[in-house]
Amino acid sequence: MTTLGGTAATIQLAPMRWWHIPEVGRMEIELFGDEAWSPELFWSELASAAAFYLVALPADDRSAAPIGYAGLSTTGADSYVQTIGVTTRIQRSGIGRLLMLRLLAEAERRGADTCWLEVRTDNAAAQQLYRSLGFTDRGVRRGYYQPSGADALMMAAPLPISESLK
Repeated sequence: MTTLGGTAATIQLAPMRWWHIPEVGRMEIELFGDEAWSPELFWSELASAAAFYLVALPADDRSAAPIGYAGLSTTGADSYVQTIGVTTRIQRSGIGRLLMLRLLAEAERRGADTCWLEVRTDNAAAQQLYRSLGFTDRGVRRGYYQPSGADALMMAAPLPISESLK
């Protein structure tokens, strides 16, 4: 467990566990509506040896519900950001960046040389965050998000990331 500060609130990052899934599921619906992941999908991800999932918790209340979450999968030289979310009431406070930096550090630790992700083409705030961490555009997947049919921008960052980004 890591305690991190420097944001509007002090948080701790901890491994996602099965008991976090109900609140993470509620955040998924808040953030992604009809395109939210199901609890079963999170269960499946947590069971995968290739996966690494975190939650962000308020450091001053260890029993509080997660306020953010993120997941990574690594296969050989490639890592993939599977999901990331921060509850809407505290977005843009730096928690998403901290989660991404921890995912990138884990991807490096696992020996990946590239980290990939998809983001909705209409999500400018997330794209700005990813670009600030060294991700560049690599293409568009038409109709990627379902059921809306929204397009996804594919992005990738070389690893290790620059010390100046950390």
